Amino acid sequence: MAFLTALVTLCLLQQSLALYFHIGETEKKCFIEEIPDETMVVGKYKVQAYDYNVKDYMPAHQDIGMHVDIADPEGKIILSRTYAAEGRFTFTSHTAGEHVICLNSNSSAWFNTGQLRVHLDISVGEDAVDYQQVQAKDKLTELQLRVRQLLDQVEQITKEQNYQRYREERFRTTSESTNQRVLWWSIAQTLILLVTGFWQMQHLKSFFEAKKLV
Repeated sequence: MAFLTALVTLCLLQQSLALYFHIGETEKKCFIEEIPDETMVVGKYKVQAYDYNVKDYMPAHQDIGMHVDIADPEGKIILSRTYAAEGRFTFTSHTAGEHVICLNSNSSAWFNTGQLRVHLDISVGEDAVDYQQVQAKDKLTELQLRVRQLLDQVEQITKEQNYQRYREERFRTTSESTNQRVLWWSIAQTLILLVTGFWQMQHLKSFFEAKKLV
């Protein structure tokens, strides 16, 4: 069972976010990525601008760049930088949780005069490592490189499992707090009904006594 869980986690970790989206020159697009702590993230992007002459998206001009803002789960900005029309950004998470990744062009136009298509590929953890570069830098053999990859995968699986436990603990705490509030609210409603019933009985008794019916 533990092996199956680790295998499923490994398959999930090997997935990366690859997509493209359209924005105006002055628009901003944000994504939320759940990332374990102490995990490297690499984002690769390419910006294309719509050419009204050819009626298609073409490579953007050199004066169009991409500004990237990344905030951690506590809202602290951990990366804020302007890049070229095509490139990559890298950061390492220090707090587990939802990281907000926002991209917008550095255009100074006041209005959305043009449309941009942004190709984005985000790799998390072991997928973010360029092992060909690592092999060339550290002069590793194929066996040593494979062992290095397996060690990184095991480390990433451990981080992901720790993050999942953290999420389960947070969800359990929230559920227990909600259940406790529901319990106290039920007790408060019962007390209100009892007090209201007692008051009504006393009021009716006083009314009947005043009318000399009892």
